[in-house]
Amino acid sequence: MNKKLFTYKKSGVNIAAADNFVNFISSVSSKKKGKKKFSNIGGFGSISDIPNHVKQPKIVACTDGVGTKIEIANTLDKYDTIGIDLVAMSVNDLIVQGAKPLLFLDYISINKIDLKKLKSIIKGIMNGCKQSDCELVGGETAEMPGTYEKNKFDIAGFAVGVVGKNKILNKEKIRNNDLILAIPSSGLHSNGFSLVRYLLNKKKIKSKSISQYKNSKLGCIKSSKYDTYVLCY
Repeated sequence: MNKKLFTYKKSGVNIAAADNFVNFISSVSSKKKGKKKFSNIGGFGSISDIPNHVKQPKIVACTDGVGTKIEIANTLDKYDTIGIDLVAMSVNDLIVQGAKPLLFLDYISINKIDLKKLKSIIKGIMNGCKQSDCELVGGETAEMPGTYEKNKFDIAGFAVGVVGKNKILNKEKIRNNDLILAIPSSGLHSNGFSLVRYLLNKKKIKSKSISQYKNSKLGCIKSSKYDTYVLCY
């Protein structure tokens, strides 16, 4: 018998670690589910009810990421808030169309499964879903050795919402003398971090100096409720 077995683990893909991560997501998700009917984590796709109180419901879907803010998280070695940003980036695109967020899915691609890092990211996503009053119904985690450098990863989010046909917000409904409300920003969110990192580099501000901002807005580590604008409605 040939003892030189070819396995996924030898190629750099640890299925057992990935299964442990899925079990963790399922456990934290079930605690939030309460009396909701369907359990989707770990399946091939999510099944959910469409709210019956919405007249002529229309589905709105959005997707987004957190861009190069990931590099700030890597520098600070803190990953429990970019998940909040990930949810916010998508659900904020829903509400400007009049939709209420219902569902959220995540995609994480990483060089090597790091359970501590991934659990922190998921906790942030769960926090963001709680703030947005939507449910994490599924996702995908891809271990991709050879595609990402050591300790590198990327995340993406997908949000689905619902809006009544007569409640859809669009430019045709804008009229002269409409009132415009401006919501003040709580700080840097997930846009413009390529420029932020460029400025830090040009000013020769090193990683050790950045680490002093671990509890500041530079890494959006201290996320306020306004980071997810759906809360303001």
